[in-house]
Amino acid sequence: MNDASPSTARVLPDAQTVTEVTHWTDTLFSFRVTRPQSLRFRSGEFVMIGLLDEAGKPIQRAYSIASPSWDEELEFYSIKVQDGPLTSRLQHIKVGDQIILRPKPVGTLVHDALLPGKRIWFLATGTGIAPFASLMRDPETYEKYDEVIMMHTCRQVAELEYGRQLVESLNDDPLIGEMVAGKLKYYPTTTREEFHHMGRITDNLTSGKVFADLGITPMDREHDRAMVCGSLAFNLDVKAVLEGFGLREGANSEPLEYVVEKAFVGDGV
Repeated sequence: MNDASPSTARVLPDAQTVTEVTHWTDTLFSFRVTRPQSLRFRSGEFVMIGLLDEAGKPIQRAYSIASPSWDEELEFYSIKVQDGPLTSRLQHIKVGDQIILRPKPVGTLVHDALLPGKRIWFLATGTGIAPFASLMRDPETYEKYDEVIMMHTCRQVAELEYGRQLVESLNDDPLIGEMVAGKLKYYPTTTREEFHHMGRITDNLTSGKVFADLGITPMDREHDRAMVCGSLAFNLDVKAVLEGFGLREGANSEPLEYVVEKAFVGDGV
């Protein structure tokens, strides 16, 4: 326990212990915590996590669980906002520290919210890849779909590293390695720094570049399903593109062809 930290010196409600922290860039980090024994969740869902402020009041935000539903621990992927109410503190956590974790998972980025299809698209910017880090490690994803396409866009190449390492590790995964082979296509792009694939997800879809680069057919309602996680502006832009391909937005209560996560942790956290 880091007694110097005001957010961990007090007894936390729904406390879980940090088991691992990785800083990917000056603005991105991931961490793992113990999993409550009672917690059951579907890959792609999110929970509320947080710390105490100076006055001892909880500061909480919605965070997608980046680990799959079968994992014994919980993983999260976060941005760092220097003056953010939560991440200004959260970015300094160390192994052994505690965080608040409310064990009530919810979310729309779950397989049950989509109609059956042949191909699924995971569309994310920045830390929006977190729920897909969970879904890409879930056997159900590969049982349900013939093709899984992960499109991830960041400004700089270094910001793609978390996703790149995760995707590369999947082929050697003892649980799903054989299922992933030949099914998962990873399409990372940057918008500022030079990279072998560049451009926004919306532009690469509407221009057809991603279909040409991957050697696949364009989207259509009969075969394609999609999940979207990014900023509010990104979500709105992608929704328009998907609907241009004929896909309709679904929900847990009414499964259709695509779903959007509206609780994404973005600027100001």
